[in-house]
Amino acid sequence: MNLPNWNDLADDALAGKCLSREQSLAVLRAPDEVLLEQLNAAYRVRRHYWGNRVRLHYLLNAQSGLCPEDCHYCSQSKISTAEIEKYPLLAKEKILDAAQRAADLKAGTFCLVISGRQPSASTFDRVLDAVETVKANHNLKICACLGLLTEEQTHRLAKAGVDRVNHNLNTSESYHTEICTTHTFADRTETVENVKAAGITTCSGGILGMGESDDDAIDLALSLRNLGVTSVPVNFFIPIPGTPFADVNRLNPRQCLRILCLFRFLLPSQEIRIAGGREVHLRSMQPLGLYPANSIFVGDYLTTPGQTANQDWDMIRDAGFAIESPENQGFAIESPEDKTAVETASTQTKPELRGVEDKTAVETASTQTMSASAD
Repeated sequence: MNLPNWNDLADDALAGKCLSREQSLAVLRAPDEVLLEQLNAAYRVRRHYWGNRVRLHYLLNAQSGLCPEDCHYCSQSKISTAEIEKYPLLAKEKILDAAQRAADLKAGTFCLVISGRQPSASTFDRVLDAVETVKANHNLKICACLGLLTEEQTHRLAKAGVDRVNHNLNTSESYHTEICTTHTFADRTETVENVKAAGITTCSGGILGMGESDDDAIDLALSLRNLGVTSVPVNFFIPIPGTPFADVNRLNPRQCLRILCLFRFLLPSQEIRIAGGREVHLRSMQPLGLYPANSIFVGDYLTTPGQTANQDWDMIRDAGFAIESPENQGFAIESPEDKTAVETASTQTKPELRGVEDKTAVETASTQTMSASAD
C-alpha cells in the first residue's frame, strides 16, 4: 500500500477539502508503525479548532429498556435477553439529582436519554418540564436523546431550552439493514434534519465494530459530514450477552485510534466525542484518543459502566489537556477540595427507581420505544 503523507491530509482537512476514498481507506488500513504519525497529523487539525480543551458530557439513562425495535447491537431492544434494568421515565426529582452530579463532575453538557422509538405525548411533556427545571437550576447545556422526532417536537424542545439533540445514524446506509429492520436509515436522517430545522445543535454519530466494512465506516463519516452535524459521538461496539451481536468483537486499540483519526480528517471542525466502548477497547491507550478527539463522557454509559471521574480527570491532566468549562474556557482541578468533590460525586449511586412517577407507564412505554443513543 502506498501511504499518503499524513500532514498533507491534515493540510487538506484544514483547507476544507474532503479526503478521497483511497486516502480514507489508507488511514484505516495503515500499519501500526505509522500510528503515531497519524495521531500527530490528526492532532494538528484538532488543535486548530479546539486547542487543548476536552469537553465532558454526563449521560443519564432516564428511561431504560422496554423497546419494540430490533436493533441487533442493543441490550434494550425487544429481541435482547440481556439482564438490564427496565423502567419508565424517572421522576423529575431523580433527573435533577443527576443534573447536580453532572455539575459536580464539571460536565458542560447533561445528556438526557430515553429508550424508545419515539416518546409518547405524556413522556414528551414530562421531558420538557424536566429540561426547564434543570435549566433553571444549573449552568448546563442539555442534550436530549428521545428517538425519532417530528419537526413540531424539535421546535418544542428548542423552546424548552434544549441545546442539542442526539440521534445517531449508527452505521452506513448500506449496512443499516444488517443491524436493524424496524426502522430505516432515512428515518434517522429525517430526525437529524428536523433538529436542524428547529435551530438546535445536531449531535449524531455511530457505532464502529459491528461487522461493517472499512467502506461502511467511511460512508458513515461522509453522511455525517453531508448532514452538517455539529457533534459526533464515536462509539466502539461492546458485545453484550443476550443480543444478536454478542459474539461480534473485531476491534483493537490501534484500529480504534485510526478510526478516530479518520473522523477528525473527514469532520475537521466538529466536536468528536469518544463515547461507549472507550475503556473497553482503547484500554491503556485511552489518552492517545484525545489527540484526534476533543470530548468524552464522564461516568457510566446507558447500560455499561465507565471508569471513575477521577481517572478521567487524571488522564486528561496527565496528557497535558484541560477540561472545558460550560463557558468554553479551560480549567484544571488542582485543590484537594476539588478533587474530593469529584471523588464524592463519581461514587454516588445512580438515581434509584423508587419515586419513579406513573409506574403503570411501563406497559405503555413497552409499545412505543426505540433506543436511539450511544450504549
